[in-house]
This record gives sequence, C-alpha cells and structure tokens, in this order.
Amino acid sequence: MVTMFEINGTQFMALNGGPRFNFTEAVSFVMNCDTQEEIDRYWNKLTEGGEESMCGWLKDKYGISWQIVPSVLGKLMGDPEKRNRVIDAFLKMKKFDIQTLLDA
Repeated sequence: MVTMFEINGTQFMALNGGPRFNFTEAVSFVMNCDTQEEIDRYWNKLTEGGEESMCGWLKDKYGISWQIVPSVLGKLMGDPEKRNRVIDAFLKMKKFDIQTLLDA
C-alpha cells in the first residue's frame, strides 16, 4: 500500500489510493537539465509509451506528469530584454531546444 523511494537524494512516499485516485498534473516532477543531450535523453525515455505536451511537459507511460526544463531557462526569463522572445519561442515547443532559446 505504501512505498518509499529516493530520486537524486530526495525521498518520496507513494501511496496506493485505489482506482478512485488517478494521477493528475497537480503532482508532477521537474527535471532541470544542463545540456540538450540530457533533455533529449530524459524526453525520449519518458515519452516511450507516454505522450508529449507543450512547453517541456509530458506524461510517462504511467500517466505521471514531468516537465523537462533547461537549467538556463531561469536566467533567460530573468533577462528583461530577452524574456518575451524566449517565451514566444518556447510556447511553440514541445521538447525544449536550448539553442533556440539562447538565439531568441
């Protein structure tokens, strides 16, 4: 009924709440990635049997929501001169493309 697990040093507890309680976007995981290769690796693995969404969001084969985000996004969003161009660029993306964001 209950299991504990650890991801990158963070402990989680999962509870089997039965069929009435399904996964929703209310609980999701965010993966900050330093390279495009890292984004590609997580994206490709997690979308196997799952589904892609917009702005780096996806659902894995179990229905768990993830957002695969480039680590540089916070810095780009903090730049008032680039912010709007970066937003315009990533609103068109499913999987984030770091170079496109840097070029925005």
